[in-house]
Amino acid sequence: MRLKLISCEVIHREMSAAIACSPHQVDAEFLPKGLHSLGGRAMQARLQEAADHAGSTPYDAVLFGYALCGNGTAGLASRTVPFVIPRAHDCIALLMGGDERHRIYREDHPGVYYRSPGWLERGQELEQAALEQVRQRTGSGFSLEQLIARYGPENGRFLFGQFQGYERNYEQLTYISTGLEPDASFEARARREAGSRGWRFESVPGDLSLFAKLVSGDWDEANFLIVPPGWRVKATYDGGILEKELSDPAGRAIV
Repeated sequence: MRLKLISCEVIHREMSAAIACSPHQVDAEFLPKGLHSLGGRAMQARLQEAADHAGSTPYDAVLFGYALCGNGTAGLASRTVPFVIPRAHDCIALLMGGDERHRIYREDHPGVYYRSPGWLERGQELEQAALEQVRQRTGSGFSLEQLIARYGPENGRFLFGQFQGYERNYEQLTYISTGLEPDASFEARARREAGSRGWRFESVPGDLSLFAKLVSGDWDEANFLIVPPGWRVKATYDGGILEKELSDPAGRAIV
C-alpha cells in the first residue's frame, strides 16, 4: 500500500522509527506542535487542509498520528481516501500503548504530569506559550498583590487561592521512556524538572505498538477508527472515543 501519514511533530522520533519498519510506502508530513494551542476547531481545520491535499494523490489511506487531542480530530471529513485514526484521547495514551493502560495508570497515580522524549525535545516552548496565554487571560502566575491590583481585593484573593490550588494538583512527573533515546539525557532532564518543582519522579516504559500498527496497516477496530469517503470523525466521549458519521460534500454531519 501507499500511505500518507499526517502526524504531530512531538512524536516525530516514534513515528519515524515505525515507518522505517513498515512493509508499505509511507509518506510522512509532520505538522507543528503549536496546532494544539489553537483550539479544537482551528486545529481540525489545519488537519483537514492537509488531508484534502493528500487526497489529491492516489494514496490507499491517510493516517493520522494524532488522537482525539482536545477535539482537534473531531469533524475531520474523508472525501476521496479513507482515514485511519488511533482510538485514544491524547499522545500520552499513544505513547503508553493505548487509552486503557493510560487510564489505569492515571487511576493509580493521580496528579501526574508527563514528559516524553518528544515533549522534552520539541514541546516545552509550546507549553510556555500556552501558559503565557492563560496567564494573560486569567492572571495565573501573578502574585497576590498583582491580582488584587488587577481584579480588586475580594476577586484577587479568590483567584490567587484558586491558582495556588491548581498548582498543587500535580505531585509527580512521569517520564515515558520509548527506547529510542540516544542516551540518558532526556530522562535526566525530566528528573531535574521534577526535582525543581518538588515532585516525585518515575520513569515508565512506553509501548509503541500503536505506531507500528498504524503504519503497517494492522488496523483492528478496538484500536483504530477507519473513516471511509463520505464519512467524518465524531467524538463519542465514551470507551470508543471516536466514531464515524455520514457527512455531506462540505464535511457537515448528515442527521
